[in-house]
Amino acid sequence: MDSERSDMHIPDGYLSPKTCAFFFIAMVPIWYLASKKAEKTLKLKQLPLLALGAAFTFVIMMFNIPIPGGSSGHMVGSVIVSAVLGPWAAVVALSLTLTLQAFLFGDGGITALGANSFNMAILMCFPGYYVYRAISAGSPSGLRVIIASGVAGYIALNLAALGVALELGIQPLIAAGIDGTPMYAPYPLSVTIPAMMIPHLLFLGPVEAVGTALVVSYIHRTNSGLFYGGEGRMRPLWIAFMIILFLVPIGLVATGTPWGEWSMEEVKDILGYLPSGMAQSGSGWKGLLPDYSIPGVEGRLGVVLAYIFSALAGSVVVVFLIYLWGRLWRRQ
Repeated sequence: MDSERSDMHIPDGYLSPKTCAFFFIAMVPIWYLASKKAEKTLKLKQLPLLALGAAFTFVIMMFNIPIPGGSSGHMVGSVIVSAVLGPWAAVVALSLTLTLQAFLFGDGGITALGANSFNMAILMCFPGYYVYRAISAGSPSGLRVIIASGVAGYIALNLAALGVALELGIQPLIAAGIDGTPMYAPYPLSVTIPAMMIPHLLFLGPVEAVGTALVVSYIHRTNSGLFYGGEGRMRPLWIAFMIILFLVPIGLVATGTPWGEWSMEEVKDILGYLPSGMAQSGSGWKGLLPDYSIPGVEGRLGVVLAYIFSALAGSVVVVFLIYLWGRLWRRQ
């Protein structure tokens, strides 16, 4: 796997078919309910804000951060959308973003889309939202908004990391060959839990907390009317987003492969063999712009421009998907 892949996106081949099916079956009614709930709680004038939130979560995940041990990770931003628009709208935004990442960029497996949506939408949006609301109840001061959003972001990211650790760690128990050899993700819970939780508790969790606090407090300070169905000015937020978008090449600084997202070749080198189920299902769809690159484009400048183009293309598509959802909603 190339270094551009993002942390917590489970690839194809790591989860057994029964695990993938379980999460898809669980998520289908949740996606439907989230859509219906969002239609009831959101106003049409908030659709641009939802589109911006979805685009922001897409772009912010491209800012890969090197962490000790040679691995890397990134912010997710689920709590930012939840705090402003509520958890159901955030589930819609994150699910569309994850779908786009899987199909267009091969970031996160298509077969694992249900699991990835559960981890980064459900496990982040709802706990994060309720933690934020509990701490910021009433008419919060600027300091209390910073504390509430930071704590919510930290807790939410680590819950999602724990979800990934459990899903990967149970694979040797539920999907092994006759000789006991794991067919998919090869490491047990005793390995996956510390491998996922230590970097998230110590490094990536604080990054998520600080990033969430900065963005939510900025919106609250400059555009507090946007919270909970109010009105505000969108132009400053779109300008800030465009600045962030063109800074995405900073994410190329991280060169380590995130733990548990190795390519098939890397898995074989690490284990000395390739689990049979992973060999059958782990080399599927790589995306139209695999790993946020343009096939055939080489050289450092070419890689940087391709990364910016991927960020811009992904943002345009995810905004289009949100507006398409809005048009379908208005026709009902």
